[in-house]
Amino acid sequence: MNDLIIRPLQNAVEARGCAGFMAASEPWLALGITAEQAFQRLTDPTREAHVATADQQIVGVLILHCDGPLNGYIQTIAMHPDWRGRGLGARLMRFAEERIFRQSPNVFLCVSSFNHRAQQFYERLGYRRVGELPDFLVSGQAEIIMRKTRGPLLAFTPEK
Repeated sequence: MNDLIIRPLQNAVEARGCAGFMAASEPWLALGITAEQAFQRLTDPTREAHVATADQQIVGVLILHCDGPLNGYIQTIAMHPDWRGRGLGARLMRFAEERIFRQSPNVFLCVSSFNHRAQQFYERLGYRRVGELPDFLVSGQAEIIMRKTRGPLLAFTPEK
């Protein structure tokens, strides 16, 4: 699909739509994330939220945290369930990586230990497990920290 457009999230209506499909699908169901909690994350002014559109409808969403100690953290990537399995998630990930690699040699993300399909997806994209946070979001499950790197932080020069 060549008509995928990735652009900044524009308003609360778009955020509510994204929050709705997130809260109604995995892994957010298993984590107990409500539509209101997803909406709050999507509208957090300290984050960058982007949407992927195809056929003039939002099919995916991405939240980036590009500040702080993990300068280049993919907080959330979500595809609408009707649009999964078409390679669009990989395109959204490439967009996130291009954005982050301009300012950092590392891209970080967390994935729930029960979300084996997502772990395999990230591994196919070159991410490697670098740590684990037991009982971080829900009891009995861990968040697995993954990283894709282009080299050490102290050897990196950001793009101007």
